[in-house]
Amino acid sequence: MKISIVTISFNQSKFLRQCIDSVLSQEGVDLEYIVVDPASTDGSRDIIESYGDRIVKVFEPDAGPADGLNKGFSKAKGEVFGFINSDDFFLPGALQKISDHFDKEGLNSFVSGGGFIENKNGSLQTVTPSRMTLNSCLYGACTIFQQGTFFPASMFHQVGGFNTDNRTCWDGELFADFLAAGY
Repeated sequence: MKISIVTISFNQSKFLRQCIDSVLSQEGVDLEYIVVDPASTDGSRDIIESYGDRIVKVFEPDAGPADGLNKGFSKAKGEVFGFINSDDFFLPGALQKISDHFDKEGLNSFVSGGGFIENKNGSLQTVTPSRMTLNSCLYGACTIFQQGTFFPASMFHQVGGFNTDNRTCWDGELFADFLAAGY
């Protein structure tokens, strides 16, 4: 099963290489990696280009993060989708766990795993997602770790992807859309 990961990046050269390396170093999975950059001017595109054909590149203007993600996923060929911001990174083995989950459970649900937030002083804070329901999601009463959330491509397409008019919580709206669709 192929996993497609999309990263949107705009002037994030400081973080970008760590993010890209964390995705491309995942072992044991059929991986497609798409990086979207609408017009960085800080050397980000040079970093992205340095990975050659290991990355599908989307270098075109977009109307914000949700639009950039939609453009990235429009190129995706995987059965499972996930997205990670350019200032985040995956731990080793993360995508193998996701692949194992969908191999076992099938492609009729989405999953949100936990992770860590590194504070300015270098200490780690654990983030543990809570079980999502439509009500808890709508009332902001659930914890979602976006970087650890993965979903079938068919589910993404069924709900129409990200709402490009949403400028603040496009990911939360997408997850609420999944719940409203019965997932």
